[in-house]
Amino acid sequence: MTTMTSHIVHISIERPWKDVYAYAADPARMPQWAAGLASGLTNDGDEWIASGPLGGVRVKFAQPNDYGVIDHVVTLPDGMEVYNALRVTPNGDGAEVAFTVLKLSGMTDAQFERDAAAVLADLKALKAILEGA
Repeated sequence: MTTMTSHIVHISIERPWKDVYAYAADPARMPQWAAGLASGLTNDGDEWIASGPLGGVRVKFAQPNDYGVIDHVVTLPDGMEVYNALRVTPNGDGAEVAFTVLKLSGMTDAQFERDAAAVLADLKALKAILEGA
């Protein structure tokens, strides 16, 4: 069994966690804060389609839930599936948003660091929107 190197990127948001979850879990709003989805998502049944530099990718999200789980599987054009763990957790009167970045096979350390930095930028954008900055 092989595990990948991982890095949990997280940020605190001064809004009730259920509000953060409701906003962040809405695929139609993700292009507002997730740069990788800036071109938008198109609904296709129980999946969403996003255009990207590698072509169209399919995204399947966890069902709406009471636990703050926004996990999603991204299927790349070559068929590779990437599991993304995204969680909103209560943190006092606010929320903690955490995304687990995985170092995929063949990814360099520099690429892994860029992915983690991009996720942090996305979470900072989410924070700015939800805190009204």
